[in-house]
Amino acid sequence: MDEIDRNILRELQADGRLSNNELAQRVGLTASPCMRRVRQLELDGVIRGYRAVIDPEAVGRTFEVLVSVEVQRDRETVEAFEAKLQEFEDIIEAYRLFGSPGCLLRIAVADIAAYERLWIERLTSLPGVTEVNSQIIMKRIKEPRGLPVAP
Repeated sequence: MDEIDRNILRELQADGRLSNNELAQRVGLTASPCMRRVRQLELDGVIRGYRAVIDPEAVGRTFEVLVSVEVQRDRETVEAFEAKLQEFEDIIEAYRLFGSPGCLLRIAVADIAAYERLWIERLTSLPGVTEVNSQIIMKRIKEPRGLPVAP
């Protein structure tokens, strides 16, 4: 990957809807070589997809919670737990961690009542869960903006 590829990645992370002509102009290429590079980055799995960034208020999911979960640490239980997480649309990010807690979830729901229902009815009944701790997000200080793309 050279500096032009890194510039392409920076530009697309900032605006994934750039036309190929605009992208080419910004990175100092003509349209055809720019398109070839983007396609190659996609084929290589460097660019894994494109998404819209949605305003949580517009879709009624302004209540966000970071949830740490302890799970029994045997392979079968962890695999069952992680498989069940895929069924939760309210869980927008999930990470297996080294140490304690074993798992960190980011959840987006409408309000505290919706989170309480999710906590009582679903989270605590997941396979192998021994503890669930919640931290309510008061304010997002820095929005995700993609990964740094440095040499």
